[in-house]
Amino acid sequence: MQYSIGVEYALHCLVYLIDNEEDSSIGIKELSTFQGISETYLSKIFSKLSKNGIVSSVPGVKGGYKLAKSPEEISFWDVIEAVEGPKPIFQCKNIKDNGYLYRDNTCSSAPSSCTINLVMLSAEEKMRDFLRSKTLSWLNEELDRVLPNQIREDTRKYFSKSSL
Repeated sequence: MQYSIGVEYALHCLVYLIDNEEDSSIGIKELSTFQGISETYLSKIFSKLSKNGIVSSVPGVKGGYKLAKSPEEISFWDVIEAVEGPKPIFQCKNIKDNGYLYRDNTCSSAPSSCTINLVMLSAEEKMRDFLRSKTLSWLNEELDRVLPNQIREDTRKYFSKSSL
């Protein structure tokens, strides 16, 4: 299982939007320059975030994006699902039905549910629950705790200058 790098870029960029003043936004150009990625790629990510109600776009020359809800209401899972889509990680193909005992209906009284699929779905649900428990607010607090103050201050200054 592997999420695209778009999830990581989305989470980083969303953290930058947290400290932005409520009546202002940050443009894709500023975000992409700061991250060192193309505007086109980041625009695609933000389009998905916008469609899922995580960010809202602000039109105009000084336009850009801002959070559509509070950081406490946006979970890691919300971001993952917006960027990656809602498909399950494990997709059971019911290959047991191709097995020797099932081909000729020799084993027709066997239970029809796949135990492997049930285990995978259960594990996936536990992971989703954990990711739902981690919010942008939590991430912002963690970054304040683990990163040097100067890095956090410089990041905030960069985006406060670019939104003027």
